[in-house]
Amino acid sequence: MTHPLIFKTTPKGKLTGKLRVTGDKSMSHRSIMLGALAEGTTVITGFLKGEDCLATIKAFRSMGVEIEDTENNKVTVHGVGMQGLTAPESDLDMGNSGTAMRLLTGIMAGQSFDSVLTGDASLSTRPMRRITRPLEKMGATITTAEGGTPPLRIKGNPQLSAIHYDLPVASAQVKSAVLLAGLYAKGETSVTEPAVTRDHSERMLRGFGYPVNTNNNRMSLIGGGKLTACPIDVPADISSAAFFIVGASIAEGSDLTLAHVGVNPTRTGVIDILKLMGADITLSNQKTVGGEPVADIRIRSAPLKGVHIPEALVPLAIDEFPALFIAAACAKGQTVLTGAQELRVKESDRIQVMAEGLITCGVDATPTPDGIIINNSPITAGEVDSHGDHRIAMAFTMAGLCAEGSIVINDCENVDTSFPNFIAIASQAGVGVSAL
Repeated sequence: MTHPLIFKTTPKGKLTGKLRVTGDKSMSHRSIMLGALAEGTTVITGFLKGEDCLATIKAFRSMGVEIEDTENNKVTVHGVGMQGLTAPESDLDMGNSGTAMRLLTGIMAGQSFDSVLTGDASLSTRPMRRITRPLEKMGATITTAEGGTPPLRIKGNPQLSAIHYDLPVASAQVKSAVLLAGLYAKGETSVTEPAVTRDHSERMLRGFGYPVNTNNNRMSLIGGGKLTACPIDVPADISSAAFFIVGASIAEGSDLTLAHVGVNPTRTGVIDILKLMGADITLSNQKTVGGEPVADIRIRSAPLKGVHIPEALVPLAIDEFPALFIAAACAKGQTVLTGAQELRVKESDRIQVMAEGLITCGVDATPTPDGIIINNSPITAGEVDSHGDHRIAMAFTMAGLCAEGSIVINDCENVDTSFPNFIAIASQAGVGVSAL
């Protein structure tokens, strides 16, 4: 039996130097999926070898795709073409990854065989009807557990019908699932989103030679085409970088540079919000790699002030709010978040779990149905529970930079899903943290 992983922070500290965080998780998932369905060999560099993305590799291997996992975060995918997947002998276990499960459901809906998608205890509580509903409109037959949660039992239908779908909630995962199913549908499949969401799927499809039309908030493609293998360079993940951006902003005397970070404009809400709070963040060495903008990000500590976070920025920073809540605790005045009910159905209820942890550490925090109100407070020592949520664990690690005593963070095993070697990299940067 493995022992639970516990983090313990050491009070105070500052972040200095230059480092590169792990590869982008969203792009790593998509590179395996599209590489598998492409014709030819796709070589992926900068791949995130966290548990979530390794689950995606395992799933496609079990469907007959040869994938070489070599050193230096390099992965080679020998594509089998759009119709080349074979029926897996067992269920496809997506571990902790909502992205992998939702996107793969779109692909599996159009296959000529049936499949079952499962996940760990956390993933098995997450809502899936948001993807099954539009896919059923396309002719898919998908059975969920009671309450619309995994496992998902998918009856393959290679004769899917194209639809136009208006997303009820801004969600890149739902948008991507519908577009991926649209690859197998007859006619034009289109999605309209109520607010901008990350566009990695559209960019990467184009990179693989598949035309995707974007017209304001409407994305469309025509089914029946083919994907052509291409090299993919995965930049550093801005969601992982966010913890260090916040840490360097709040820890006095910090001057940190994060190298080769993806700065796709649909993902940079965390930078925009921190700048509104007064953060000192500059981008340099900006370039485009594989259709995705990247840059080096320099962060110097600065006094932050509380803000009412604009709701238009919420979808652009949805995964970064645990880190932003720590920044809010250190910001002078009051920070108010609204329009973020999506946070309640992530790996944990991130509004409630963050509020409980902040309160435990002496912070004046009040959860609301769709957000939180945080007032500037000294961060005290405390013992918090991450509820198995990797982003909660990493957020409270950064809180330790400004805490008056040590913070003990329980249930940190899932940090490896998105950020292998987090403790080592954080320590290298100057964060006082150890694993117990």
